Amino acid sequence: MDSKKDKPIQPVSGTIVPRFAGASTFARLPELRDVSYCDVAIVGIPFDSGTSYRPGARFGPQSIRQASRHLRTQYHPAYDTEPFVEQQVADAGDIACNPYNIEEAVLEIQEAAKGLLGEVGSIISLGGDHTIALPLLRAVNSYHGPVALVHFDAHLDTWDTYYGAPYTHGTPFRRAAEEKLFLDHASMHIGIRGPLYSRDDLKNDEELGFKVVHCDEFQQYGVEHVIKRIRDRVGNNPMYLSIDIDVLDPSHAPGTGTPEIAGMSSRELVGVLRGLAGLNIVSADVVEVSPAYDHAELTSLAAATTVFEITNLLAYSKNKSKS
Repeated sequence: MDSKKDKPIQPVSGTIVPRFAGASTFARLPELRDVSYCDVAIVGIPFDSGTSYRPGARFGPQSIRQASRHLRTQYHPAYDTEPFVEQQVADAGDIACNPYNIEEAVLEIQEAAKGLLGEVGSIISLGGDHTIALPLLRAVNSYHGPVALVHFDAHLDTWDTYYGAPYTHGTPFRRAAEEKLFLDHASMHIGIRGPLYSRDDLKNDEELGFKVVHCDEFQQYGVEHVIKRIRDRVGNNPMYLSIDIDVLDPSHAPGTGTPEIAGMSSRELVGVLRGLAGLNIVSADVVEVSPAYDHAELTSLAAATTVFEITNLLAYSKNKSKS
C-alpha cells in the first residue's frame, strides 16, 4: 500500500461524528462497493427458517450492525492492532435468500458466499440461524479445502434431522461431516452443556470427528486450559470459527432462539478468542441473535463485539505473516 489511494478507508471516528449518527453499516465501515480492494468483508445473512424454537434471527444482522455503533474501533490494546488501518474491512450488505425454501436458500447462500470469497480475503457472516454454517463451509472449502472447525455453542448441532428435514440449525455439522468439509482430527465444540436427546448423542458426535469442551471445564480448569486444548487440536491448519451466541449464558445473551442456562460469560468468550491470536483463521460466522428477545442490546452488543474481536484476530494474523 504505497499510494494514498491504496490506504484502507476507515470508519469515521466517534470523536468526530457521534456514534449514534453516520452510516448504518457494521461499525460504520465503508460499503464493499466503495473500496478498491477488501481484505475482510462483513456480510449479513438474514435467514431463520431453520430454527426449531424461537424465530427472529433473520433480524440479527441489522441488530448487530446497530449495536456495533457502541464499539471504539481505532485501536485494540489486547492485540496491539489497528484492525481497520492494517487491513481493508468493508460491509458487503446482506445475502438475500428464500425464506420459504430452506434447500434453495442454502444454495443461494453458498453461491453468494463463494462469489464474495472470490473478491475478498475473508468473510465474517452475521446470522441468521446456524443453518447458514453449512453453505458457508462449502464456500470456504472451495478456496481452502477442509478446515479445522472450531464451533462455539451450547448445542452440538450434529443431529441427523429435525422432523425429517436435513437442513436445520440443529443439523449443519452432521451434513458438513458427511461432505467432509472439516478436518476430523482438528475440530471441536466449545461450551456444550445441558441435556441431550439421547445417550448416544455425544458418542455419535465423536464419531464425526469432534472433541468437546463442555462448559463445566471453564469452571473447573479456567480459560487458559480451554485455549490450550483448542490450539493443540487446531495446530497450523486453516481454521473456521462458527460462534452461536447462545454459547453465552442467557444473563449475557438473552436474545437468542434456544437459550441454555449455565453458559459462558462474555468475559470467558472474549478471553478464549484472544487466546487464539496467531492461528490461521480464514473466515467466521456469528449467528442466532434474535433481537425480539433481547434486553438493552445485550445480545446484539455481545455479537458485535465478537465480530470486532475476529477482525482483530485477522489483523493480528496478517501482521504476524509479514514479520
